[in-house]
Amino acid sequence: MVFWRRSTRQMQAATEQVAVAPAAAPAPARPAKPRAGMMRQYDLVEKVRSYNPDTNEDLLNRAYVYAMKAHGAQTRASGDPYFSHPLEVAAILTDLKLDDATIVAALLHDTIEDTEATRAEIDQVFGHEIGALVEGLTKLKRLELVSREAKQAENLRKLLLAIADDVRVLLIKLADRLHNMRTLEFVPPASRRRIAEETLDIYAPLAGRMGMQEMREELEDLSFRSIDPEAYAVVKQRLDALAERNRNLIGEIESQLHKNLQKNGVVAHVYGRRKKPFSIWTKMERKSVGFEQLSDIFGFRVVLDSVEACYHALGVVHTTWPVVPGRFKDYISTPKQNDYRSIHTTVIGPGNQRVELQIRTEEMDRIAEFGIAAHAFYKDGVGSPTELLKRESNAFAWLRHTIGMLSESANPEEFLEHTKLELFHDQVFCFTPRGKLIALPRHANVIDFAYAVHTDVGNSAVGCKINGKFAPLSSELANGDEVEVLTSEAQSAPPSAWETLAVTGRARAAIRRATRTAVRDQYAGLGRRIIERLFARAKIDYADDKLKGALARLARTSIEEVMASVGRGELKASDVARAMYPDYKEERVARYGLKKGLADKLKQAQPHHPSRSSAVIPVGGTGKADLPIKFAPNGGAVPGDRIVGIITPGEGITIYPIQAPALKDFEDEPERWLDVRWDIDETTPQRFPARIRVDNVNEPGSLAQVATVIAEHDGNIDNISMYRRSPDFTELTIDLEVYDLKHLSAIIAQLRAKAVVARVERVNG
Repeated sequence: MVFWRRSTRQMQAATEQVAVAPAAAPAPARPAKPRAGMMRQYDLVEKVRSYNPDTNEDLLNRAYVYAMKAHGAQTRASGDPYFSHPLEVAAILTDLKLDDATIVAALLHDTIEDTEATRAEIDQVFGHEIGALVEGLTKLKRLELVSREAKQAENLRKLLLAIADDVRVLLIKLADRLHNMRTLEFVPPASRRRIAEETLDIYAPLAGRMGMQEMREELEDLSFRSIDPEAYAVVKQRLDALAERNRNLIGEIESQLHKNLQKNGVVAHVYGRRKKPFSIWTKMERKSVGFEQLSDIFGFRVVLDSVEACYHALGVVHTTWPVVPGRFKDYISTPKQNDYRSIHTTVIGPGNQRVELQIRTEEMDRIAEFGIAAHAFYKDGVGSPTELLKRESNAFAWLRHTIGMLSESANPEEFLEHTKLELFHDQVFCFTPRGKLIALPRHANVIDFAYAVHTDVGNSAVGCKINGKFAPLSSELANGDEVEVLTSEAQSAPPSAWETLAVTGRARAAIRRATRTAVRDQYAGLGRRIIERLFARAKIDYADDKLKGALARLARTSIEEVMASVGRGELKASDVARAMYPDYKEERVARYGLKKGLADKLKQAQPHHPSRSSAVIPVGGTGKADLPIKFAPNGGAVPGDRIVGIITPGEGITIYPIQAPALKDFEDEPERWLDVRWDIDETTPQRFPARIRVDNVNEPGSLAQVATVIAEHDGNIDNISMYRRSPDFTELTIDLEVYDLKHLSAIIAQLRAKAVVARVERVNG
């Protein structure tokens, strides 16, 4: 996002929201003259030709003139000509040695959004490839969304989808953000902080994920300086003072390293560099230590010409100085997900100082600094940049996969949350039993690991082994762990509570998606049963093909949507019948009568036989995933009870025993009543909820006797509450889990036999 001075309305729109495109600019009266500090056409062409002798000079010149005229008299908040911004963005990209199309798109990247230029015109003048790049960088206009976060998320979603198609969109966007951050001091304070936070949350981590460490560090430092200028100033001052004080020591360490390597036949380039203020500050915050307690403020790079030389240098270093335990990492044999490769080690060097070393080849050093931009996009014969990176870059493969997963998030805020989660984490490396490497954010657990392997593995995970030992799925993983995920075909969807346990955005999105799908399938299954039951009772034929013809009358787009709407109680089954058969008349009054006591009528009816037709809905407990079923809140129901179902919109079916007093509350709503029957698999016993009330003698050990009876008869106490009725008696309300009515009756009978029990009765809600 960039800012210019024209009208008050346009300035307000620009500063009000980082992620919303400003109104199109009026046609410029005259082009702005480049000031002395701006790069000239000739300079730009020469910079590109310095690394790409075959550059299309005519294309670059035309883009320069077109962008300058399009932006015309627009100025930035600093007072500079607006055209200076796209020109600086292009200059940043020439430092990365990018191809002609990228440089041209950088020059044009704000024309569609901020001038009267159109995509069609860009395509006509510069070609479809450049037009697509510019379009990918153009924010969405007229977003009908409520929150600022939702608008930000929708623009981010559009940007990431464009990046998945062409990675150069990302490189231009990062250069655009970098120049805006360099000139952030001219932006109003409120917008300044918001832009800096967005940069720190999204763009700096995104640059890091793409291996562009130099750009990431500058974006982080510029953001840090805007968000907390006092802390930035203090850290920078301390760093400058420390650098001045240790100038001789740094030179001595560089000299000794170089001398020892040379003595052992290793030719290397050794240089020291200090860490950036933001990196120092975050380490101080993370470890809760003061500046003086940090021992790795300065690091040294050893750059060699081959991988073999890297390991030779490592041997020299480790045999010359003592190694600091736990500070060795080999990212050459196990590269990071962003393609970063290097050997990290820390030794006690000259003057008993800790010396942090990064040992790498020249190619690794280039990729460590420039990431995906280190790939030579401008060379002939490499194919498109996207195809090139698909072949050569793990970082871009990760990005495309992540974008594909994140784009399925149901709402903008969720998308933004998951994007931040995916981008903003350090990593641990774990292995599958077959040796496949899985990179995860720090503090990730087995649930995250399972979804990183495959969504189906995550959805069906029921247990795990870490390094051969059984462990909970919530176990936090450490570097080097071998993880085996145990799955079950019986589990088609994960528990919704997993979403709070998962760390990665990918796992959270997959869990939320699977949970939504499972719930939708449950309601659709319930809706289908309700509709088929009504049609069977009315003795009319039901067919999906006939319902398909009635979708328009029901204002629904699919049969599945109709079924789910009926299951949720948003649509009546009788309305579906009327849409399919206009002559259909509902017969509920004839069946039930008016206010004659539905529960009483059902009590007098004959018991349901297990072999009854599909007009009756089978109930198998809450553990079965095909129907959204729950039991009466104040007493439940158990197999052996005569039961009835009550539809609650948005919640599914609540099962009540036919004797439950609560059923009287639904006497005036016969359309909510369902015929249901038990459908229990005797080979897999399942517990069901029930409630009993016990009047207990108030003496030591009486509660223990009650609990012992329940335990000895294989009952499970889910909850217990006590009320002191009198000095001699306590009323216990106990929520139990039992197998069936016979099991419950046996427990009640045994409790009645106890001397400490005055009375026992079952409670029906």
